[in-house]
Formats: sequence, C-alpha cells, structure tokens
Amino acid sequence: MKEKRIESKISRTAEYTCMTRAASFCEKTPQYKSNDYIAPKLLPKFFIPVIKIGMFRKFFTNRFPAGMYEYVISRTKFIDSVFQKSIFNEFDQILIFGAGFDSRGIRFGDLNKKTKIFELDAPVTQEAKINQLKKREIELNPNVIFISIDFNKESLEDKLIEFGFQKNKRSLFILEGLTMYLDPEAIDSTFHVIDQFAGTGSEIVFDYVYSSVLRGENIYYGESEVINQVNDANEPWSFGIEKEIWNLFK
Repeated sequence: MKEKRIESKISRTAEYTCMTRAASFCEKTPQYKSNDYIAPKLLPKFFIPVIKIGMFRKFFTNRFPAGMYEYVISRTKFIDSVFQKSIFNEFDQILIFGAGFDSRGIRFGDLNKKTKIFELDAPVTQEAKINQLKKREIELNPNVIFISIDFNKESLEDKLIEFGFQKNKRSLFILEGLTMYLDPEAIDSTFHVIDQFAGTGSEIVFDYVYSSVLRGENIYYGESEVINQVNDANEPWSFGIEKEIWNLFK
C-alpha cells in the first residue's frame, strides 16, 4: 500500500486550508473576509504579498478547484460560530480532529475562561505548526493541549486519556475537512470513541462529501477538479455518504 503524504510529510491539504484562510483574511468583501489573523503569520514571508495584493490574490485563489475557495471560507466561518458558542456556553472541552494549522484556540483565547482545547493531528504536521507559532512569536494559549498521534500504531482512546481529555464531559468535537480522508473502518472507530467520551449536552460538527463524488459521477460543481487535486497531493478521499441515506437524518 502506498504511504500517504501525512505519514511522513506536512499535510498538503492542511497547507491549502491555511493559505485559503490567510487569503480570506485579506479580502475586502464581507462575505469573503474571515477573521483568521493568525493564518497569514503561519505562511512563508515571501508569500505574504500574494495574498495582500488584490490582483495577485485573485490569481492565486483562481488556481483552486472551482468553488473550493468559497467552500473553505464558508466552512471556516460556520465552525468559528459553533466554536465561539461552545466557549460562550462554557463547554468543558473541545477536541479538534486533524487540526492542521487551525488557530481557533488562539483567536478566541480572550473569550475562553474555562474550556480546554485539544488539537489532535499527525506528528509531522503538528510539529510544523508548533514550530511556526514559536518562530513567529505567537503566544500559545495555556488552555490548548496538543496531541500528536500515529493512527497506525497508537490507540485514539488511550491517547486522549493520556493527555487529559475526559469522559462524560460536555464536549464539542470538530472534524473539519476530515471525514472524506478516512476509510469506513476509521470512521466507525472515530465515532465510536466520540460516543464513549461525549457527556450530556455534547455536540459534533463535521463536513462530508457524497459517495457519488468518489464514484466520479461528476454531478456537483467543481467535484472532478478537487478530486484530481487531492489525488495529486497523495491525500485521496476514501469516504462519502450516500445522499439518499443522509437525507433520512435531516
């Protein structure tokens, strides 16, 4: 079996997401502008003019698969609102799966008086993020706890317990841009662990793709382009939800 990129290198899709959020922060149009002021600081300095200058930024964002820039912006804004709500309601803990270069623990740190935030990711990507934060002299919030895990060798449940993530606490579970990269067995295992740890009043937020996208039916705008991109990055999608089945739960 071919080794996936994230097993030995920084996740390419995590880098794409960070670049998208950085570009979005520099937008002037309210619908496009996000408040992720940390994302630009995590990019190489030579890249900053590309996202700050409108003409260059437009050229850069047009290189993403059709609709992907807008999708990541809307997803980020929505999950930001869910995250802020959980902080406001003083959830006990938040677990971010595949955190990548996520900065919510820092951006909303001033609002956080109680909630512990756990960031879970592959060792290489997480180490790169921590090093970049230190290099840019960005203060790490003491409420943020980093958990690196090799899913091929380590137990998710054991790792969470080791780092102090507690069972039966009011928790928010975030799987942003993740489910499509897991195989069905990993999906079952992950959601089983969430069920084991979630206390009363817990919430979960995640995005997903339809199974038809994986089958290449090319029903939706831009799907063939994004499939080609993730495959080229050696981070292929492997899980989707059948639309007919998902509609039963709405």
